[in-house]
Amino acid sequence: MKIKILGTAAAEGFPAMFCECDTCMKARKLGGRNIRTRSQAVIDDTLLIDFGPDTLSHTLYNGLDLTKVTDLIITHSHRDHLYASDFENRKEGYCIIKNKKPLNVYATAASINEIEDMYNSSTAVSEAINWNLVVPFKTYKIGDYTVTPLKANHSIKTDPVIYIIQKSGKTFLYSTDTGRYFPETVEFLKMWAGYIDATIIDCTAILLKNWRENHMGLDTNIEQIEELKSIGVMDENTKIYLHHFSHNGGAVYDDLVPIAAEYGFFVAYDGMEIEL
Repeated sequence: MKIKILGTAAAEGFPAMFCECDTCMKARKLGGRNIRTRSQAVIDDTLLIDFGPDTLSHTLYNGLDLTKVTDLIITHSHRDHLYASDFENRKEGYCIIKNKKPLNVYATAASINEIEDMYNSSTAVSEAINWNLVVPFKTYKIGDYTVTPLKANHSIKTDPVIYIIQKSGKTFLYSTDTGRYFPETVEFLKMWAGYIDATIIDCTAILLKNWRENHMGLDTNIEQIEELKSIGVMDENTKIYLHHFSHNGGAVYDDLVPIAAEYGFFVAYDGMEIEL
């Protein structure tokens, strides 16, 4: 499995476009990995995770080739993860698609409803996009992958999920936009004891303390990983990547790397590639 992290910021981007806080000013000055676009990832060039407002930017500057993407899974309906108006660009008249195959999109009810409300059952859009409803704790065969959505601790009205993604004996947990895991999610994860090879984990709050609902920071990441290790879901061989950062968390990439390393964590950045 080849995972490419296309964007690693929270909703406002990093630096935030209007912001003059010290962290944003430092990120602008340093550039490089300290600059973050909104959250998105792609696996083996074919399975896309989320469809936010920076998708076009990722095709132009970060190597995303949407002509190779066959399937898309969406975590929830917040605008930084689902920018539904851009689906119109896949219909005839906006693009030429030689094989005429629809893009398979998998999402929970809130995301599906938002897309349907926008397009009012447009025939042109329905011919370009194949919508598939998913529910937490049910496993789906999506392309070459076995994918299981799990309930996320995030805004309930967005129907949020995190995803277990498996292929060729490798297991990846994509866990963004969630606070500390719900008990039922932890219980379900016990079935993957010893099998989680790598995880992306939400670190929106970065250095802010005690974020347990909706998002996490480094201190609650440590708590969550310790819980998962204590029940055998993860171990010392599991690669852990902090992800989904807000400038309000008070640390740019260069600041966070040595702090995270003390706990054996990696810090995700735009364009990062992970091989499993």
